[in-house]
Amino acid sequence: MRIGLLTEDGYPYASGESRVWCDRLVRGLAPHTFDVYALSRGARDREGIRLPLPPQVTSVRTAALREPADDGRSHGRRDRRRFAAHVRQLAAAVCSADEGPAARQAFAEALYGLADLARERGGLYAALRSETAVRALESACRAPGARRSVHGATVTDLLDVTGRLERALRPLSLDWYGERDGLGAADLCHAASGGTAALPGLLAKRFFGVPLLVTEYGVRLRAHYLASRGNPPVRTLLAAFHRLLAAEVYRQAAVITPGNTHARRWQEKCGADRARLRTVYPGLDADRFAAVGEAADGAGSAGDPHTLVWVGRAEPAKDLVTLVHAFAAVHAQEPAARLRVIAAPGRRHDAAAYLAHCEELAARLLPADPADPPVSFERLGTPAEAYAAGGVSVLSSVVEGFPVGLVEAMLCGRATVSTDVGAVVEVIGGTGLVVPPRNPRALADGCLALLRDPERRARLGAAARARALELFTVEQNLAAFRGIYLELLSQAPVRRDAEAVNAAGDPVPFAHPAEAFLAGHWTSRPAGRGTTPAWAGHPADRTPARPVGAHAGGGRG
Repeated sequence: MRIGLLTEDGYPYASGESRVWCDRLVRGLAPHTFDVYALSRGARDREGIRLPLPPQVTSVRTAALREPADDGRSHGRRDRRRFAAHVRQLAAAVCSADEGPAARQAFAEALYGLADLARERGGLYAALRSETAVRALESACRAPGARRSVHGATVTDLLDVTGRLERALRPLSLDWYGERDGLGAADLCHAASGGTAALPGLLAKRFFGVPLLVTEYGVRLRAHYLASRGNPPVRTLLAAFHRLLAAEVYRQAAVITPGNTHARRWQEKCGADRARLRTVYPGLDADRFAAVGEAADGAGSAGDPHTLVWVGRAEPAKDLVTLVHAFAAVHAQEPAARLRVIAAPGRRHDAAAYLAHCEELAARLLPADPADPPVSFERLGTPAEAYAAGGVSVLSSVVEGFPVGLVEAMLCGRATVSTDVGAVVEVIGGTGLVVPPRNPRALADGCLALLRDPERRARLGAAARARALELFTVEQNLAAFRGIYLELLSQAPVRRDAEAVNAAGDPVPFAHPAEAFLAGHWTSRPAGRGTTPAWAGHPADRTPARPVGAHAGGGRG
C-alpha cells in the first residue's frame, strides 16, 4: 500500500514526540511505502536537517508556511470575480455568530472553490493578501449576524488575519496534487494532526477520492486556543476559522484516531462522528525502560525510597511552582525526603526564565545544605536513568494532553502522584494517586502517603508497569494502524490497475484477485439471475445456475 503521510512541524524534521511517533510508524509498517508531505515553519527544514529515513520512505516534499510563496501568476477579470465570490463566502462563514450546518457548508464550499481556483489558475498567495480579501473580511465583520467581538476590527487587525489565513491555506496552492507523482497516486492519506496538516488530505479526497485518516494525539484546535495571541478580534476570527476547518476535516475523514478520551471529547464537540472515532494510544518503546522496570518488579532496586522525581520540560504549564511549594510541606514532615527536578529545555521563549524563577523559589523555601541539598535541578539525560533515581514520580501539570512522561514512569515500575488534567486519569487507571491541579497541599499529601508506605508504593508501581505494557507500547500502536490501513483499503473503490510487483521487484500480495487465475474469461460483468456467472471456468466444467429461491429437487417451495 502507498501511504501519503501528512505532517506539520514534525516528521521528518522537528524534534519531539510527533517526530518519534511518525518514525516508529513508517519503520514498523515496513511492507507499506510512504511519501512524506511535510509543512514546515522553521529554518531547519530549509537547511535539510532531518532524521535518517528508512527505505520505505520513497519521497519527502516540504513546503514552508512562513516564507513568501508567490507563484507570479495574476488573475484575469473573470478569475478575480470568482475569487471575490469565494473569499466573501469564506469570510461570512468565519464571522458569523451561528456556526451551525449552514455556516459549515458555506465554509466548505468556499474552501473547495478556492482550491479549484488555485489548481486551475494559481495566484492564490497574492489574492489572499490583496485588498479584495481585506475588504471582504471587513464587510463580513460589519454585516448583520456577525460576532460582536469582531465589529471593532481595525485595518491592522484585518491585515493580520488575512496574512495568517493565507499561511493556513497555503496547502491549497501546492504542487502536491499530481495523479501519478503526487497525492493522487496514494492509496491512503494519513494526516499526523488535524488542521492545516490535513488540508492536503481533504484535497486528495476531493480530486482523486483518496480516503483520509486523521490522527490527533494533541488536538490541533486546542493547541491553537492555548497559543492564541493578538487583539480580541484577531483571536476570535482565527479561532472561528480553525473550528470550521476542524469540523470539515472530521466530516471528510474516513477514520479519526484520537490518542485518548480527552482528545476524543474535543473532536466530538467539533462535530466528529462517533462511528468514525477509534482511540489508538501512542506507543512507547518499552525496551528502553525494561532494565529499570524489571529491577523494580524483582529483587533489584526500585530507586531511593526517600526521593521524589519530576521529569519533563520546564514550562509554566508544568507548574513547577506548585511542586516546589508542595515539597516544602513534604520536607517539613519528612526531613529525609529529597526532590530531583530533571528538566529538558522548554520550547517556549520564556522557559529559561521560568526555570530560574523555580530555582530561586526552591532556594528561598528550602535553604540548601551544600553537601546534601533537599532540591536539585538537573539536566535530563535518558528518561530511564531519571526515573531510576527515585521511588516516586510526580506530575504537577495544569495543562496536559497525553502524559508521555507519566507512561515512562509507569514502564519503569514507579508509583506516581499526578494532577487531574488531560488524559491522566485515563492513563493511570487506578495504578497511582491523582490530586487536583494547583493544590500544593493535596500534592504534598499524596507524596507523603507513598513515601511512608513502601508496600503500597511497590504494589502501585507493579500495577502501573503491567498496565503500561498492556496498553501503551509500540507494538499495540502499530497493530492498530495496520488493521485500520487494511480496513480503509478494503472499503475504498479501485482507482487504478494493480501493480504486480513493488519497487523492490517483490510480488505484491493480493495484487490480483483469486478469480483472475481461474480458467476461462474473467470480467467485471455481474452474473444475472439464472445465468452462468461471468467468472466461470471452462464451458465443459460449468453447471447450470439455479434461480434464487429454487430447491435442489426442482420446483418452487
